[in-house]
Amino acid sequence: MRILIADDHDLVRETLSAYLQNEGGAVVETTSSLDKALEIANSSERFDLVLLDYDMPGMFGLEGLQSAIEAKVAGGVALISGNATQAVAQEAIERGAIGFLPKTMTAQSLVHAVRFMVAGEVFFPVTHMSAYAEDNPLAKQLSTREAEVLNGLCRGQSNKEIARELGLQEVTIKLHVRTLCRKLDAKNRTQAAMIAKEARLF
Repeated sequence: MRILIADDHDLVRETLSAYLQNEGGAVVETTSSLDKALEIANSSERFDLVLLDYDMPGMFGLEGLQSAIEAKVAGGVALISGNATQAVAQEAIERGAIGFLPKTMTAQSLVHAVRFMVAGEVFFPVTHMSAYAEDNPLAKQLSTREAEVLNGLCRGQSNKEIARELGLQEVTIKLHVRTLCRKLDAKNRTQAAMIAKEARLF
């Protein structure tokens, strides 16, 4: 997969790039502004995903995101930020972003999220789910941990992968999956994920 990262903080840019190359086997290019990102994207082989920092030069909030999406420079465009509010994250998705990535994500979570988006799915972190689904009765039934496990199911992760990402035992994940199936009235983990996606929890 080919990823373009645009962020004006050298350390963030280099760290994200290292994560995706070392953990995800991605081909990564980086730059520090929206203008340069668009220039690179328009002059090279099509990227699977472009990650844009919310606060970097040229973005002007979500206007920069909108222009990148409309330019169709990649298979998908996602927003990354260390301080964007839940409302901003939600609006980014509504404007057509394929995902929102908090900079606090672990390396493993980042790689999973990127693969999820490259596959054409929208990634929305559990930490911001409450704003996106605050009026959803289904979301209110779930604890934060159950929502995290359900997020993993929606991304096609195995119990072992979810356990590693959340720092839990695999047997604990199995118990959460069982509880989720009961709460969602699902026959299995696949159906639980389908129900969550249909309810737009993620």
